[in-house]
Amino acid sequence: MSTESSETSVPESPRDLDFAQAKLAYSIIESLLEHTRVVSDLIALMAQTLDEDTTKALTQTPIWTAYLDSRRSLEHTRADVEQFAEVMKQLDDETD
Repeated sequence: MSTESSETSVPESPRDLDFAQAKLAYSIIESLLEHTRVVSDLIALMAQTLDEDTTKALTQTPIWTAYLDSRRSLEHTRADVEQFAEVMKQLDDETD
């Protein structure tokens, strides 16, 4: 079993990334984050239209718990995305 941590697979410098692939990855991540924001807004709007009993029943389901866990996980991912965006900015500056 390998003892190599996932951190060792992260490039040492922005130059270790293939710029075209990194730009594609950034675009995909950006689209997924925007979709997640829109879905969250939709869920909030829909929740406002529910009566109190329905809201209470909904928020006690495993699906709601999974949704909240996913949102928390995404918040922790924000720092990684910001770091990736900084690397992309450095790569873009170097190619100009």
